[in-house]
Amino acid sequence: MASNVLKKAESFFDHFERWRPTQNQTTHYCPGCGHGNAHKLIAEALDDLGLADRSILVSPVGCSVFAYYYFDVGNVQAAHGRAPAVATGLKRSHPQSIVMTYQGDGDLASIGGLEILHAANRGENMTVFFINNAIYGMTGGQMAATSLIGMKTTTSPYGRSVENDGWPLRVCELLATLPAPVYIERCHLADAKGIMSCRKAVKKAIKNQADGKGFSFVEILAPCPTGWKMTPLEAEKWVKEKMIPYYPIQVFKDESATREGRFPQPREVADDELWKALDLGLFGETHPYDEPFVKNFSTTHFKFAGFGGQGVLTGGVILAAAGMQENLEVSWIPSYGPEMRGGTANASVVLSKDPIGSPLVVNPDVLVAMNDPSLDSFEDTVRPGGIVFVNSSIIARKLRRSDVDVIYVPLTDIAAEQGLTAGANAVLLGALMEYTKLLPIATIKEIIPLGIKRKQLIDANLRLVDAGVEWIQNNVKGRKQSVTVPPSKQTAATPVMFPEK
Repeated sequence: MASNVLKKAESFFDHFERWRPTQNQTTHYCPGCGHGNAHKLIAEALDDLGLADRSILVSPVGCSVFAYYYFDVGNVQAAHGRAPAVATGLKRSHPQSIVMTYQGDGDLASIGGLEILHAANRGENMTVFFINNAIYGMTGGQMAATSLIGMKTTTSPYGRSVENDGWPLRVCELLATLPAPVYIERCHLADAKGIMSCRKAVKKAIKNQADGKGFSFVEILAPCPTGWKMTPLEAEKWVKEKMIPYYPIQVFKDESATREGRFPQPREVADDELWKALDLGLFGETHPYDEPFVKNFSTTHFKFAGFGGQGVLTGGVILAAAGMQENLEVSWIPSYGPEMRGGTANASVVLSKDPIGSPLVVNPDVLVAMNDPSLDSFEDTVRPGGIVFVNSSIIARKLRRSDVDVIYVPLTDIAAEQGLTAGANAVLLGALMEYTKLLPIATIKEIIPLGIKRKQLIDANLRLVDAGVEWIQNNVKGRKQSVTVPPSKQTAATPVMFPEK
């Protein structure tokens, strides 16, 4: 009686509903395509090793993307070329998993060339299956990094030339020069002997990972009859006669027998150690939790905008840090040009009592415009009823809108009078907090000494904050009032409270 039953690998789904819910026994493969055989070899290896339940397959753009139709394992899709980066994150966060990438040559060797190079150089304990059919198979048959010399594609209609396109990239040979990878082999699917050799390579590459040996890479020369405009038999012959002479079938590196297995364990880090290592404790302990203040705080969106060098990014950071001290949820995200000084720069800051869904501020409640281009760019984005602080030292024009409060403050002139022109952002913070009363001035002044690198400028910046406060007190009347602010945070005036969105 027969003891072996030939059937579909257990690592495949019984039915392919993800591909065709009603006709779920068929696959999407073109006749003669190498992907079907490659998938089968991987699934059988997972079955033989008993690793399917621990496995995660990462497949990016291209024909590879459809692996999730068939494999009954964890499946993660990745952007074009980025599978090694995604797999790195998965393996490091789930070290006991078997993480594999399944990538075509257009994906791995072209757009993802640096991704695979650095993953191999780090020796990530993952397994990479590289399907090389010398063409972009899914998107129209364009030339790939692996297309052979003289090969005609939709983007090389006269044939690939060394002078115009460079040499076809031999990925195995390239990666084998690195010290970290443990196993690198090239095989092919053009005949039964080649398929059997690939079966061994695939299984070995997966087992290496299970044994903690490190980075394993299997390149598989696969026919693509549709992309090559050949019959399946012609495509198999083309692999043997054209591809193998340039891409030799061999083991390029194998340290599986001598490499010791490594199973790094996640490091347990105490909160105080993490804060110290990441410098998160820069601002010290937060203030005692003031429940009425936090409960009644109105979510406020800020946009600080100006030239690079005017301190708009730093001003946003100090405001966000002050919000943290008062136990608020905060976010800060910068946007700036390539110039060190003089380029455009803006920062989005959000202060809220609730978790912040997005750090990007599109329609600010408060706009700070330090120069004309910033006011021109963001004036129309401010929410009706919002506030615009204008650096009138530089901006001569008035706002075109009448549905917002506008404060024209000569920030740069005030800073210059105090002997520190570059400190206009400190003047701004003092003026902004004195006008809105959203946060105590004392909290802003507490943050500044901790956030300024040049310690000899601390006193000057603290004076500039006071100068901003004084300017508002002497020049602005009729500020908005609110009765919702708790007594513990009240100072000379109560804060502006913006309605919730």
